[in-house]
Amino acid sequence: MGMTEKVILSWSGGKDSALALHVLQRAGNYEILALLTTVTEDYDRISMHGVRRTLLEAQAACLGFPLEKVFISNNTTNEEYEAKMREVLERYLVAGASSVVFGDIFLEGIREYREDNLSKIEMKGVFPLWGRNTTEVAHTFIGLGFQAVTTCVDSNALEKRFVGRVFDEQFLSDLPAAVDPCGENGEFHSFVYDGPTFKERVLHTKGEIVLRDNRFYYCDLIPVQVDRRMGEADEVV
Repeated sequence: MGMTEKVILSWSGGKDSALALHVLQRAGNYEILALLTTVTEDYDRISMHGVRRTLLEAQAACLGFPLEKVFISNNTTNEEYEAKMREVLERYLVAGASSVVFGDIFLEGIREYREDNLSKIEMKGVFPLWGRNTTEVAHTFIGLGFQAVTTCVDSNALEKRFVGRVFDEQFLSDLPAAVDPCGENGEFHSFVYDGPTFKERVLHTKGEIVLRDNRFYYCDLIPVQVDRRMGEADEVV
């Protein structure tokens, strides 16, 4: 048995980070200390993806990993973001983590930015999906049995009808040709609620769809709590 490397996983709650987690677990030589998520405190939701913090916490529990939340303000500066991230990462560095894992696939600039920041504290970036064909990645994700729903779409790239939809083969075939199948250019974001890495499904129901910043459509997902004794589900609003 080789040495296992301690890492933390940059976690958006979406399909790319879920697939990156799956690849790491299959590799077997990584010990994942925590899932690291940026939460916008003004909204109490996952930054960019718009998913409620309570659902994020339920997701991490269903996956069986500790969750490390970094709270940032709605109009955060790069400096504030980087300082908060550095503070958290340095704590994990002391705990023996040598690397941060990301689900990025092909955006060179983002990868360089991440690696530059990590190198300042002697950490490395791990990119298990890097360089893969995004069409293949999307089909692999679906084929493995993951289930995700789109929580945010950029109206500059996609119509409103694409938000709140399950990420499946039909979704992929409906995407305009110019849109990346993994939404790698920010065309859409997702929330994964079931799959091979999940101990159980993250129960939720769809709420309202809103347009923010006159550009992004968000579909609210509402956590559902199951009363185990009665077997009845209640919405948690």
